Amino acid sequence: MKKKLFSLFLFSLLLTPCLAQQTFKVNLWSEGEIQDSDYKDAVLHCFLPAQPTGKAVIACPGGAYKYLCMTYEGCDFAPILNKEGIALFVLQYRLPQGRNTVPLADAQKAISYVRSHSSEWGIKQVGIMGSSAGGHLATTAATHFTDSVNRPDFQVLLYPVVSMQDGVTHRDSREALLGKGYTQELMDKYSNEKHVTAQTPKAFIVLASGDRGVIPRNSLDYAQALVDNGVLVDLHMYEGGYHGFGCRTDYAERNQWIGELLYWLKKD
Repeated sequence: MKKKLFSLFLFSLLLTPCLAQQTFKVNLWSEGEIQDSDYKDAVLHCFLPAQPTGKAVIACPGGAYKYLCMTYEGCDFAPILNKEGIALFVLQYRLPQGRNTVPLADAQKAISYVRSHSSEWGIKQVGIMGSSAGGHLATTAATHFTDSVNRPDFQVLLYPVVSMQDGVTHRDSREALLGKGYTQELMDKYSNEKHVTAQTPKAFIVLASGDRGVIPRNSLDYAQALVDNGVLVDLHMYEGGYHGFGCRTDYAERNQWIGELLYWLKKD
């Protein structure tokens, strides 16, 4: 009996590493690949599930394009998604400081990188997720892709900044992305509700009606643009609430909206 128990114990020790979640970080850019001196700041935090189901989410944290909320808008989603067999990659993208092309370059690089390892990691679909200003980056990736390699398969948006237009945008995010001397042309380029097409990937959008940081019109105009172009959208706006709830445990609707998200992610 003791020999049997000991054999089972050894077997469990051998089996555990195979089922363990893998967590690691990778630098997106190598020296000489791009001109920017801060290329080392672009890092992908990787959380692979023990039993992948084929879905991967690249999360872009918010922070008004001035800082990154890597916890409740990023890495804190890892146990939630990994439990369901969904891989999470949290994108530590470079802050633009007026360089409007930099965050998108990092996001497209991240999508391409994950796709290049899809067979190794058991991934069939790569989606982009973004919160607040990270939601702007996610919608930019979803509307400004250049080919099938950097086009996300779906988008998950948490109270996103979408528009750069006066009266709708989040001003601090706009200035950080576009710089102080931005033009109307540049505002139009990054007002992503204007760039939705039939090729834009389907979307899950969640926000609170009481959001005073990024007004709901950003989400509502984007959702309408998706509908107008025949793109599937699952929109959830909860009463009251506040901006930046992410996966905070003190948000009253946390379990509800996360449950809706997991249901949506597992549908196909």
